[in-house]
Amino acid sequence: MNSFVKGTLLLVIAAFFGECLEFFVNMILARELGEAGMGLYMTILPMIFFVVIIASLELPISISKFIAEKQRETHYYMLKSTIILTALFTIVFAAAASILLPYIPVFNGYHPYVKWLVVLLIPVVSFSSIARGYFMGVQHMGKIAISNFLKKVVQLFILLWVYQTFQFDLQMALLIAIASLIASELLVCTYLVAAYFIQYQMLRKEPKQFINGKKVRKALFAVSLPTTGLRLFHSLTHAIQPFLVKGALISAGFSSMMANEHYGMLAGVAMSIGFFPAFIGHSLMTMLIPNVSEGYANRDQYALIRLLKQSMLITIIYGSIAVIIIYIYADPLTHLFFHSSTAAFYLKLLWPYFLFHFFIIPMQAYLIGLGLVKEALFHTIWSHVISFAMMYILGSMESLQMVGVILGMNTGAVLLMLMHYVTICKKLGVSVYFMREKFTY
Repeated sequence: MNSFVKGTLLLVIAAFFGECLEFFVNMILARELGEAGMGLYMTILPMIFFVVIIASLELPISISKFIAEKQRETHYYMLKSTIILTALFTIVFAAAASILLPYIPVFNGYHPYVKWLVVLLIPVVSFSSIARGYFMGVQHMGKIAISNFLKKVVQLFILLWVYQTFQFDLQMALLIAIASLIASELLVCTYLVAAYFIQYQMLRKEPKQFINGKKVRKALFAVSLPTTGLRLFHSLTHAIQPFLVKGALISAGFSSMMANEHYGMLAGVAMSIGFFPAFIGHSLMTMLIPNVSEGYANRDQYALIRLLKQSMLITIIYGSIAVIIIYIYADPLTHLFFHSSTAAFYLKLLWPYFLFHFFIIPMQAYLIGLGLVKEALFHTIWSHVISFAMMYILGSMESLQMVGVILGMNTGAVLLMLMHYVTICKKLGVSVYFMREKFTY
């Protein structure tokens, strides 16, 4: 068994248990917050993730790519420059967020402390990103796996203890839900940063090769900026999506309360269940970025094609099994959250959306490793423009309503997957059936 498969298997196992815990977390939130509260929680979550993306500056990806491509002797000075850069960026961004967040309308209706919890999240995410990127680059996947699992354990424990011990109104219950998320990130940050500084001190004692800070920043930003742009666009679309879907449903005849409840069933129940198997795809993504980056830097055509075949085969196997199970057992799965046949109906309609996203996740990692982040961004923009247009137009039709929204979502996923796949095959010089192997840079 090669290192890629072993590392992926380790991450998959840890991620599986983590996703099981995430499943229980969502069940607790659904029962405590109710349909309307779950809709509010899923509405604010994209804004929190938006801040997380900016705070991380996608350093886990850029650092892991740099570490995988460069000799160990250069790692110390590279990490030293990165720490200084991250500290400066964190101070500026935290100050800007403290000033701007109180004036953002999306936080209206939530507890006032929610804004300051989001500000607290900025330094936590920034410094844990350095450690996460380093361990990904040197392929110490055990630490990544432990941190991911630990995050879910802490969040579940906090929610169970607090909700079982005390009674809250909806606003305070939402605050507790968000606070549990921040607290789990803080504990993971403490673990990762402690493990990272042990490795950093070891590098300090080893032979070192000086590398200019300007060169480090240029290499990091060459990956971080377009990747951050990609993630920000994803986050922006996720932040817009609740309002777009609710607006379409209201145009189709739903009341504001009904639209919020149906979006809660779509995003909080159907999508939580459907994306449960995606932990395998995210594990593949974590392993693919350093491995593809290393293979591309070494011009190893055989390794790149082998990695693509392996990742696609794994995705076909688990993706097909997952959507079949989800479709057959949609009713009992959604009843774990709400006793609603509507949520089960939405889950069944979304199977193409889930299946094609399972392929998109490792393909995006492959594009990053091949230096095609800009192409990935353009693909994402085009697919979302088409998808959002269809979601609103079809969703506004009284005869379709949420069915029209889901048709638009499915179309966007299929389009994005096909554009990613064709671009990768073209870059590698292979046909979509892997019949021709002519490597091109």
